[in-house]
Amino acid sequence: MFFPSVFTGLFALLATGMPIFLALGVMSILLFYHEGVPLIGMPQLIVDHLNSITFLAIPFFVMAATFMQKGGVAKALVDCAYAWVGSAQGGIAIVCVVATAIFAAICGSSVATAMAMGTILVPAMMERNYERKFAVGIVGSSGTLGILIPPSMAFIVYAIIAEQSVPRLFLAGVVPGLLQAGLFIAWSLYYTRKKKYERGVRLPRDEFIRVNIRALPALSLPVIVLGGIYGGFVTVTEAAALSALVAILISVFFYKGCTPQEVIPTIAEAIKRAGTIVFIIMMALAFGHWITGSGFTQSLTNMVIEYDIDGWQFLLLINVLMIFLGMFLENFAVLLVVVPLVLPLLKPLGIDPVHFAVVVTVNLELGLLTPPVGLNLFVLTSITKAPIKEVIQGTLPFILLMLVFLMLVTYIPEISLWLPNLVYGS
Repeated sequence: MFFPSVFTGLFALLATGMPIFLALGVMSILLFYHEGVPLIGMPQLIVDHLNSITFLAIPFFVMAATFMQKGGVAKALVDCAYAWVGSAQGGIAIVCVVATAIFAAICGSSVATAMAMGTILVPAMMERNYERKFAVGIVGSSGTLGILIPPSMAFIVYAIIAEQSVPRLFLAGVVPGLLQAGLFIAWSLYYTRKKKYERGVRLPRDEFIRVNIRALPALSLPVIVLGGIYGGFVTVTEAAALSALVAILISVFFYKGCTPQEVIPTIAEAIKRAGTIVFIIMMALAFGHWITGSGFTQSLTNMVIEYDIDGWQFLLLINVLMIFLGMFLENFAVLLVVVPLVLPLLKPLGIDPVHFAVVVTVNLELGLLTPPVGLNLFVLTSITKAPIKEVIQGTLPFILLMLVFLMLVTYIPEISLWLPNLVYGS
């Protein structure tokens, strides 16, 4: 009966409005004390886990995302995408998905993607008489691609917990990310034709060339990050540091969305954002250590064996659990609470941990759109002044699409595993 009381206590603390890192920290201290373990062991455990070169990639990617958001990069990508597909029926909606997917591949953050793209694309769609409900829905939903398309901070954190290869996880997100973007584009084409929204204007040849050239520095970032990693030139952490440096340079000196005087305050803001993530990870690592050492995971393993639970049943249960938790907890909290709990069960059930990483990440994407704590909902409410009810209505069709998409990636592992197996072998 002790295990249910632990999780009841955790959710009771969260229900009081206590920050997630503090709730996890308080529970970890109480559990260490209850087990008679000296409390000095908790900071030692955290330092041991954080003493990882891979972990350093997180603050660098956060810094790159912060400069991407402020530096005028988003507009260059939107203009480039519009030059290619903007003249189609409902072209601005397709532009939204394409530009957001590219921006996601640069910054690795869903919230930063939704904020940067929402500021530009929601007004642009409303100028063309699109419903605001649809505009905020497609921007918020496409913004979730930020944690699926590499580089993804969710994959980096998963790699640290599960001791998996970051490059392999990044490759596992490519095909699912493109498939999700394709589903959103298909729905947008259907919806815009049904509503008979106007076509965009085809750009003159000179303008087409100009906007594509202007987008090249922004488009160079995913080439630098992913090309550097898979070309064997840099490690993941070095690629993250390089992306932060390039993001600063192009934001300040090329797009000029950030002045030299704003560089230090923007770096400080990025450090603050990264610090929030790090604190959650620190406390969740301590909590996860207790879960692993307490015998709880072994009890779950025994239960799976006793009740003869199949892999597909387990994945269905985990999806339901994570969708529920995603309604109330921040993304990294869900990741860091659930993954250490179930990792020992994957091998007995024949579930590939790389495939499972993609299943977890798609669930985290849904958590960004599901009330009452869906971060992308509140980001779009703040930048568009739309009522939260309208934003939820706009995202609902995309949530349904993502549920279908979740079932596909859950029960067709090849969607996630084909590319990494092709590159690295099975």
